[in-house]
Amino acid sequence: MADPVIQASDLSLTFQTGDGPVHALKDVNLTVDKGDFVSFIGPSGCGKTTFLRAIAALEHPTSGTLSVNGMSADEARKARAYGYVFQAAGLYPWRTIGGNIRLPLEIMGYGRADMYDRVKNVLELVELAGFEKKYPWQLSGGMQQRASIARALAFDADLLLMDEPFGALDEIVRDRLNEELLALWARTEKTIAFVTHSIPEAVYLSTKIVVMSPRPGRITDVIDSPLPRERPLDIRDTPEFIEIAHRVRDGLRAGHGDAV
Repeated sequence: MADPVIQASDLSLTFQTGDGPVHALKDVNLTVDKGDFVSFIGPSGCGKTTFLRAIAALEHPTSGTLSVNGMSADEARKARAYGYVFQAAGLYPWRTIGGNIRLPLEIMGYGRADMYDRVKNVLELVELAGFEKKYPWQLSGGMQQRASIARALAFDADLLLMDEPFGALDEIVRDRLNEELLALWARTEKTIAFVTHSIPEAVYLSTKIVVMSPRPGRITDVIDSPLPRERPLDIRDTPEFIEIAHRVRDGLRAGHGDAV
């Protein structure tokens, strides 16, 4: 059996502040296997993003263990084991789309020809071929997010961390990007950890849904989706989809009750 991509055991994380400790995560146990699409859902402040940042070694657990590709989170960061897509596209306005995507490759010391090929390939993957010389302000919000995803894919890490990348977009654009992300995941076979506040988005995208409680963030339910990997948007009207959505909603309510 292959080693898990992400393995958390009794993971807790506490921030020390001037007003006293803030317990962000408590006793989190989770395994994410290769090729999983895992969504984290819960109320604001429940630790979803904190957990993602811990995977990326941007935050450090207070207790427990966390491994990424069989390494510590710090080792995985140094090995460039993941790409990270933030809530905002975070594109530099003075750089073209191609220049933004090349930036991490330049930092990593890739050769010129290799960078050109990688930028071309990831732009095709996210359906932005032909936009390499455009500037971010010339693209819609949804296209900017696709460029941000392309930048995270450029160095071909097996793990993609996505922190509410579509949260600020309108529903029509969000639906379209959800479809595109599923198609991208199918083509690349990457492992994806995805933070969202949307129950329909979590159910539509995921092979596994992790439901979290209010702070201190705990996992109240882990739902293995029975839905097929190929999912048209109208699958959201099926009884199977609605049943999973109800279970997610029940898990969120139960977590709130435990926190009171």
